[in-house]
Amino acid sequence: NISIVVGVTDNLVPKINAVDIVKKVSEILGGKGGGGRPDFARSGGGSNIKKIPSTYSLVINIIKSF
Repeated sequence: NISIVVGVTDNLVPKINAVDIVKKVSEILGGKGGGGRPDFARSGGGSNIKKIPSTYSLVINIIKSF
């Protein structure tokens, strides 16, 4: 399985939720989600390593949108 960990600094938590990012990335990689807090979330889901590069653009677009 692929481990996914997302951290968001306190000043960005009102705009970006770490749990939302983890869930989206996990879904792309074939996982079922993840969880945590708005500032720190993780998932052990997903095993499709070929899809890892496609998650980069997702995360970059989320960051750029704020």
